[in-house]
Amino acid sequence: MTVTDLTVSDLARAHWRKSSRSGAGNDCVELVVRRGGAAVRDSKNAGHGHLAFADGGWLAFLSAVKQDSLSD
Repeated sequence: MTVTDLTVSDLARAHWRKSSRSGAGNDCVELVVRRGGAAVRDSKNAGHGHLAFADGGWLAFLSAVKQDSLSD
């Protein structure tokens, strides 16, 4: 099962962790990384949903973040 196959209730029971790259204020990102992909959410708005990625999409997302190539 990949993360994209998980339901919102499955992710609600998952162990979300704060990203080591999150700032000291309220700009925290939480993530779940599992075999097959990952999911990210805004820690202060956890109930508003998440972004789920299959492995290839997760790796592309990480690369874009590291290169600061995401636009607003």
